Amino acid sequence: MHLADPPARRRLSAALDSLAVTFRGMTAHPDESNCDCHWGSPEELRLLKTPDVVLEPDLLRRTWRAIDWTDHAAVLRRILPQFANALVSGRADPLFGLEEAGFSFARARWQQWPDDQAGPVREFLHAWWAYSLTDPDAAVPAYQVFAMCAEASGTLRPWLADWETRTGCLSDRRLAEAAAEWEYVLLGDSLPWRVGRYEHDEEELRAELVAWLLGHAAPRLRESGASADLRHRIRLLGLTDEDRWTDPHWPGHRY
Repeated sequence: MHLADPPARRRLSAALDSLAVTFRGMTAHPDESNCDCHWGSPEELRLLKTPDVVLEPDLLRRTWRAIDWTDHAAVLRRILPQFANALVSGRADPLFGLEEAGFSFARARWQQWPDDQAGPVREFLHAWWAYSLTDPDAAVPAYQVFAMCAEASGTLRPWLADWETRTGCLSDRRLAEAAAEWEYVLLGDSLPWRVGRYEHDEEELRAELVAWLLGHAAPRLRESGASADLRHRIRLLGLTDEDRWTDPHWPGHRY
């Protein structure tokens, strides 16, 4: 993928190039196997054991979504350059939400890889996140990229910290879009994406996200001109039980 000009695009382009160089020539484990009926054919499996062959989109999707690889890390390293490009261009085609792609990264335990491999993955995630917040041509909504990065890393902190430093008009618009997308589920006391790893504490993540929306995002939404209705719905996250439901600005959500 070739991106040009603005800094976030240049950074993302460089990150994608770095993935291509870092993971060039990698393959799935020679003894890797999977179910002919549920995953794919022996011929398709041989492609994963052949370096640098471009996979058909459907095969790529089945590969990153599969949860039963013996060595998921090796499989992810094999497909990562192509997978990352598919993610950025909005062609990853998850069945439910983009957090599924984050599950794939988390299953591979990429943060435990050698530094010369984990570093380019980390930089790709941060570059893509920055791009989603600051480039009007970003193909994937920022709130989807956020969920993906949160699931890939198991934490919200670095992604929220990045958002705090990006306060331009477009980043503020992305914040309003995310708040509008998330408020219904958050007001129902759930996290607005599925958590795929048992060690990722859903309630803890939700509490951290709510605290950030109330503390950092609320004044920013007000200053950026977000609707009063949306701002009230975020305010209601600070109330609990009957105080929330009986508030005159309760939107009437039913769960």
